[in-house]
Amino acid sequence: MSRSTWHYRRNPRARVAEPIPHTERAYRSRISPTDRGVIAARIAAGWQSGASVDHSFATAWDDAVMLASRRSWWRIAAQIPDQSSRPIAPTRRSNTNRVPRAAPVLEATGPGQVWSWDITDLPSPWRGVAYKAYSVMDIFSRKIVAWRLEEREVDDLAVEMFKSAFGEHGIPAAVHADSGPAMRSNVLANLLDDLGITRTHNRPRVSNDNPFSEAEFRTMKYRPNYPGTFTTIDQARAFMDRYVPWYNQHHKHSGIALFSPDEVHDGTWHELWDRRRTRSTRPTTTSTPNGSADQPRTPSPARHRRHQPPQGQRQRQNRQQTTPPSLTFRAVTGTDICTHGNSPLASTSSFRRATKHRASATLSAVKYS
Repeated sequence: MSRSTWHYRRNPRARVAEPIPHTERAYRSRISPTDRGVIAARIAAGWQSGASVDHSFATAWDDAVMLASRRSWWRIAAQIPDQSSRPIAPTRRSNTNRVPRAAPVLEATGPGQVWSWDITDLPSPWRGVAYKAYSVMDIFSRKIVAWRLEEREVDDLAVEMFKSAFGEHGIPAAVHADSGPAMRSNVLANLLDDLGITRTHNRPRVSNDNPFSEAEFRTMKYRPNYPGTFTTIDQARAFMDRYVPWYNQHHKHSGIALFSPDEVHDGTWHELWDRRRTRSTRPTTTSTPNGSADQPRTPSPARHRRHQPPQGQRQRQNRQQTTPPSLTFRAVTGTDICTHGNSPLASTSSFRRATKHRASATLSAVKYS
């Protein structure tokens, strides 16, 4: 127990019959009702002329009228009953005339049509130092068509990367990117405009308009052999030299039915798909009532799944279908793009990944033609 508490308990104060609340006590620094009226009148006059409370306070100060502090003027302004003449500062949310920016939607029905690119940081052991990994991806096949690793993010380096990519893979119809400085630079914009390439960018404060490049960076940084930090730029470039060929040639991408990007890019996935269907046929068994079993297939996302016939009817359809249908698929970037169910290129894992990151663009499933 403190000494003051002990003192007041031993010598209690005399009780007052009608105590005055603190808000009504006559302190020496309390603003009188007359001064409050003068301040309120000056504030109201300032509001009529479109001036703020600070402007009225500064004007009174210039006139040698110092009745209260600046914060007290704001408190008195909040207590004025009539707030109709108070000027309202325009804000972004109050601007109802602003038309919301439409979501960028690009559709690719084959390789070399739409590219997506982005830049990510490869951290170093030192604070504030990170190496910049440039990456350009074909959204149809998910193939990395160009990349480079530098110490900084520069638009001229991005232009050199795109020029080499155009010479090797041709000129696409559109290039999508986020709204970074290098992506919106005039140097790169002039290059793409001169070649007749459509440019699209993310919407303001929307983080999921570029999901293809973001998903590729996640694959890179969540691999078991990812170093985490890079001491030198040569070490980072050596890692990219190993990662990019692995990703294009050997990575079984869950978004394209576990084919590699190179297989989808050059069209060899058709032959591999026919081979998978042939090898997935199982012999007749007695585990089912009619003595046959379904072929294994890649499930489609549950919430976009089409109505399926009963088990026996589905088995009869599989037996009656002797030749596989021709397959085509497309990649779409944008929002509210639904996948077609019951398709070999629609996988549950890719849909969960897109849902986890709230990606607005997903690879559309195969359509039976």
